[in-house]
Amino acid sequence: MKPFAYVRATSLQAAADAYAAHPGSRYLGGGTNLVDLMKLGVETPGALIDVSRLPLDEIRELPDGGLRVGATVRNSDLAADPLVRTRYPLLSRALLSGASGQLRNVATTGGNLLQRTRCGYFQDLSKPCNKREPGTGCGAREGLHRDHAVLGHSEHCIATHPSDMAVALAALDARVELYGAAGTTRTVAAAEFHRLPADRPEQDTVIRPGEIITAVVLPAPAPAARSLYRKARERASYAFALASVAVVLDLQPDDDGVGRVRRLALAFGGLAHRPWRATTAEARLTGAVPHPDTVREAVDVELARARALRDNAYKIPLARNLACDAITELAGPRPGSPATP
Repeated sequence: MKPFAYVRATSLQAAADAYAAHPGSRYLGGGTNLVDLMKLGVETPGALIDVSRLPLDEIRELPDGGLRVGATVRNSDLAADPLVRTRYPLLSRALLSGASGQLRNVATTGGNLLQRTRCGYFQDLSKPCNKREPGTGCGAREGLHRDHAVLGHSEHCIATHPSDMAVALAALDARVELYGAAGTTRTVAAAEFHRLPADRPEQDTVIRPGEIITAVVLPAPAPAARSLYRKARERASYAFALASVAVVLDLQPDDDGVGRVRRLALAFGGLAHRPWRATTAEARLTGAVPHPDTVREAVDVELARARALRDNAYKIPLARNLACDAITELAGPRPGSPATP
């Protein structure tokens, strides 16, 4: 067993100071991913800086109708919050699609964003992995990669990000608040918080050394917007996404009563190193009538960027069908079609 120091932070600045004072330290929230990686020997922190008791566990309504979710709010509490269920059902459903009830009772908002890939090569010290040990190679490229990325990957890494919550936050245009070592603060768009691997796959996020996630801010939803989260997985519970979609759709009825897309947000999970915001499909559908053929054409253009490997080409049609079905469902029945019960 590798010894490590333990520091219980009493303030954000104390946490940042402790991080700076202990080389190789890690912040500890719920520990549902970090502790597992320590048991495997993947993570070997010199110190754990416990931030779980800092006053960051509040869900607060903002004056503009948005929400500020503290970094230590538990996933179960966030999913069950009445304002979240009412205004952001997409987020509640995504949270309930992840992990088990026991884990959701412990896992935190900040920790969920910082969880690392479940790639078997990353978790196995006997296998090469550029994310775990840069320069050793990516064993998954020629090995077992059925569950791996088809979008945004590089020769150095084909891992996917496992979070369901992060996909929902990307579609909701959420922002991540960060506290820096010098007491500085900044916010990052949730859709840009995680990095694509390029030649530095060991860097999962844009977070800077010593920064602490303090909150996630959700903008006020559009009054007529509807949202949905869909996830395909190999068993009904406690499984990571083979592919998932988060959709927010706001329709503007025109003069003849046909709804046109005023705004669409579409994010894919399970396909890339980060939640994949489908900006090309969004742009093509904005202002259009969301007829199934039009939706499929736009999603196909987005997924034309996919580069499947030997064993994961199935993810492309799977993601296409999830996205098309979700958008069409949110759009509702078209004029002249039977009403949905």
